[in-house]
Amino acid sequence: MLAQERHELILRSLRRHGRLRVADLVAELGVSAITVRRDLAELDSAGLLRRVHGGAIGTQTADQGTRGSQLTIGIIVPSAASYYSDVIRGAEAMADRYGARLVLGVSGYDVAMERDRIDKVLGIGVAGLLISTALGDGDAERLDTRLDDIDVPVVLMERAFGFPHVAREYDHVRTDHAYGAMLALRHFVALGHRRIAINLQATVTAYWLRRGIETAAKALGVEVFLSPVDLPMRGDDPGAVTQLDAFLAECESFGSRAVLVHSDEHGARLVERAMELGLRVPEDLAVIAYNDVTASLAVVPLTAISPARRALGETACDLLLRKVQSPTAPIQHLSLLPTLNIRTSCGTAG
Repeated sequence: MLAQERHELILRSLRRHGRLRVADLVAELGVSAITVRRDLAELDSAGLLRRVHGGAIGTQTADQGTRGSQLTIGIIVPSAASYYSDVIRGAEAMADRYGARLVLGVSGYDVAMERDRIDKVLGIGVAGLLISTALGDGDAERLDTRLDDIDVPVVLMERAFGFPHVAREYDHVRTDHAYGAMLALRHFVALGHRRIAINLQATVTAYWLRRGIETAAKALGVEVFLSPVDLPMRGDDPGAVTQLDAFLAECESFGSRAVLVHSDEHGARLVERAMELGLRVPEDLAVIAYNDVTASLAVVPLTAISPARRALGETACDLLLRKVQSPTAPIQHLSLLPTLNIRTSCGTAG
């Protein structure tokens, strides 16, 4: 079958169904998926349809997703609360500046749900996609082809996937969490602490924090202890007191009066329990939390490492919209440095 014949059949089927899937066209036309995608690309370039993830939609449908001259872009995040709420607000603010519309999908850190959210967001005909995947950089080997299958420009947020885990390089904007760990340890050293206890939750951020802690400890010449204790987030969690006491006992055994805790909620609960046991904060126990979402609201306001969450959303959205306008622009890997917000729980350098 000649290309012109295939194009006519594709357009006829599109007028009949309003939307086409590559898999259906492969079966209908009896050609390979590569051939179908090439045909769709040619018809898209001619303005006869609009390519979307997994297939194509009619130009009238695409116009409905971008009424007037308004672009529509998608954003997929693991959670719409806490850390990512600021990221979303930043992206939304930047989209507004461009006159673009933002469409949100939330994966709940579920890999299967993420694929469904990607399909739904791409299905409305978005011009580009911002995504913070359910899998972090430490789990890159578990990635499938979901990123490489996306037909529109993609900017990763808080992820830095590269070869060999993905087939091509992606623009990304991420927080330099390793630098954030260094900021915390450097502040402790300035306060005279040489032994530092650390408790990290099993999150995607911990992957980079561990790398930063290892590098910073060597550079600063300090001893660190990474606790295996799983700290509770709330005081009514089963075994909360036992877990908190176990970590405080580890600190005492290690000879540390300085702790770095990820995240804010765990740090706040640790401070409360330490005070219940008669410890003074920061005199007997200095605490730095990581994230700075609720750190200032703790009983003793927590010194915290603060990622630039809103700026991350703004920067990623700006990069994506410029990529939509100039698809051949160079790939960019951008890192934003977190800051240290000093409060009561840690003290200040003399």
